Amino acid sequence: MEITRYIFAFLIFPGFLFTVIVGLFSTWVDRKVTARVQWRVGPPLMQPLYDFVKLLGKETLIPAGGSRAVFLSAPIVGLVAVILVSTILWLANLWGTAFVGDLIVVVYLLVIPSLAIMIGGLASGNPLATTGASREMKLILAYELPFLICMATVILKSGMSIKLVEIAKTPIIGSISGVLVALIALLCIQAKLGFVPFDVAEAETEIMSGPYIEYSGVPLAVFKLTQATMLFTLPIFLITAFLGGLNFSGWGILWTVLKYLAILVLIVVIKNTNPRVRIDQAVKFFWYYLAPVAAAAFVLAVFGQIYAISWL
Repeated sequence: MEITRYIFAFLIFPGFLFTVIVGLFSTWVDRKVTARVQWRVGPPLMQPLYDFVKLLGKETLIPAGGSRAVFLSAPIVGLVAVILVSTILWLANLWGTAFVGDLIVVVYLLVIPSLAIMIGGLASGNPLATTGASREMKLILAYELPFLICMATVILKSGMSIKLVEIAKTPIIGSISGVLVALIALLCIQAKLGFVPFDVAEAETEIMSGPYIEYSGVPLAVFKLTQATMLFTLPIFLITAFLGGLNFSGWGILWTVLKYLAILVLIVVIKNTNPRVRIDQAVKFFWYYLAPVAAAAFVLAVFGQIYAISWL
C-alpha cells in the first residue's frame, strides 16, 4: 500500500499530472501578464495546452551530426527532475512526509533541468546550440554560488535543519537577512527559468534559440513542458523555504494562492521590464554583487543566532 501511495503521488497528485496542469496555467498567467504589460489582450486560458498538443503532432527531426540517444533523452531527464522536486515539496507541505536532507536533494535536482538543456544543445552538434550550451554552463556556475549561500542561510535560521517540513515552519523572511536572501534567491530563480534578463542561453534574436535550435516535435514539447512545470515548482520552493510553507487550513488556502500568484507575477514583471544582459554581465552580477550580499546576509544570520542564544 505504501508503494502504491508513492506511485500515485508521483504520477497523479501532487506529481506529474497535477504539476503539468498547474504549470500550463502558470504559463498562461505569464503570457497574460506579459500581454497586459504590452497593452495586448493575451491568449485564452487553454492556449498553452493547445500549443503543447500542436507540438506533439509535429515531426521530430534528429540532426545528422548529433548523438541521437543523448539528444532525445535530455528533455525527459529535465522533466523528471522537476516532477520529483514538485512531488517532494508537496509531500512535505501537505502530508508532512520528509526525509533527512530532502532540501539538499531538491537543490541538486533543480540543477538538472539546466544541465539537460546544456547537454541537449551539445548533443545536437549545431554551432549555435553549442554556443547556447556554453552560455548555459557559465550561467549555472554564476547563479549557483549566491543561491547556495541563500540555502545555507535558510538552514542556519531554521535551527540547522535540512528537512523541508521543519524549514517550512519558520518564516525566514521575517528578518533583514531573511529578506535579503529571499530577494537574491528570487533573482537566481529568474536565471534558473531562463527568463529575461538572464535568457542569454536561448537569446532568440542572437543565436536563434541556442540549445533548442535543432529540437522539434515531441522533444521540444517536453522542453516547453519542463519550463512550464518549473514556473510552477520554483515559486512553491520559494514559499516553502522563505515564506512559511503552504497552508491549506481555512483561510490559509487563499493566503497560499496569493503568495504563489504574487511571486509568479513578480517574476513575469521582472521578465518584461528588463533588457537581456550579456553572459559576462550575468556572471559579474551574480559573483560580484549578489554573492557578497548573500554572504553578508549569512553573517547577519550567524550574529542573530548568537545573540538569540546569548539572550536565552
